[in-house]
Amino acid sequence: MKKFKWIIIFINLLLLLVLFNNSIVKKEAILSEGKLILLELAPVDPRSLMQGDYMRLNYKISEKNSVESISKRGFIVVKTNKEGIAERIRIQPKKTPLNNDEFLIEYTLGNWNMNIGAESFFFEEGQAEKYEKAKYGGLQVDGKGNSILVGLYNENLHKIE
Repeated sequence: MKKFKWIIIFINLLLLLVLFNNSIVKKEAILSEGKLILLELAPVDPRSLMQGDYMRLNYKISEKNSVESISKRGFIVVKTNKEGIAERIRIQPKKTPLNNDEFLIEYTLGNWNMNIGAESFFFEEGQAEKYEKAKYGGLQVDGKGNSILVGLYNENLHKIE
């Protein structure tokens, strides 16, 4: 019985390792093959803007207009201008329909806002002042609506580092 217990533990550990590595591979694929789009940041309550070593982000494209008319999960369809700044076109429950020059960003609807999965930006301690004037959040997105926050950008579209 003791041997059987260790086999189950080993199988579970192996399964966890496979799932974890699969997640890393997917995120690396988004970073290398995804399209960089810039999302304009919307104002956040300044009293809660800085909490420790991270910044709470809010995006203009995720502002809710009518909570009753959208599903709890779905996709924000955006179109980018020549600078790469995204503008919300529509919200839809499924990945299709999608036009040639449009991109998907998956969302979940919370009690107070729409979450796209990139609402927190972590930075090194003591660097808050550098990021306070950020105007855009830079996301790498893939064709399936998955996105990864890759940095914050200033009004001149330069990455803040």
